[in-house]
Amino acid sequence: MSENGIKVIALDKERMQAMTEKDVAKLKNLICKDLVYTHSSARLDTKESLIGNMESGATVYTRCTPSDVEALDLGDAVVLTGRADITVEANGNPNAFSVRFTDVWQNQSGQWRMVAWQSTKLPG
Repeated sequence: MSENGIKVIALDKERMQAMTEKDVAKLKNLICKDLVYTHSSARLDTKESLIGNMESGATVYTRCTPSDVEALDLGDAVVLTGRADITVEANGNPNAFSVRFTDVWQNQSGQWRMVAWQSTKLPG
């Protein structure tokens, strides 16, 4: 696996951990200002709405564990694919599920940032 691929997989693990820890400062640094985040429910979020929902408590991630992650290094972009096991409370409703995801990161002036996320729920 390429050096970029290894680095981005590690950064994405940090992002998932930051989501469960509500580490807004880290998320703001790892996520691109133009983020397109498509949840497995088909709901769309921007960087602001994703972080805002976490800050307000509308969305509380308690577990986000990646596995089987592969990286496709395209130079200034890396596409990750894999699986994640997620436990979340959305508007007070707990939910646990697994997804397959595609996650795109871009090198922006030397800083890798997540620019897109798309996930699909696995049968459960």
